[in-house]
Amino acid sequence: MKTFSQVLELHGSRLELYVPVVARVHGGSHPEFHDVRRIYDEMISKIQAAGSGKPELDDEFAQLRELTDDYTVPGDVCESYEAVYNMLAELDRAYFS
Repeated sequence: MKTFSQVLELHGSRLELYVPVVARVHGGSHPEFHDVRRIYDEMISKIQAAGSGKPELDDEFAQLRELTDDYTVPGDVCESYEAVYNMLAELDRAYFS
């Protein structure tokens, strides 16, 4: 299993690209995604502040799991939306492993 840092390195640039686009495209029909974006932005700030240390993201991942029903992809969304949830779920698993 990959470490949190490895998963972040693997998916970080795509998440940076996809999260704002998905919020813009699907935020109207899935307003909860605006909260996903806000939490994601908070996580990025904490990751950057932690530098090479491990950021404290327990609360953010707990909020994401609750908000997304454990990263359940809605049936009416695009592949980018699905990719964001899958990447966040992988980050979540790596963080707690």
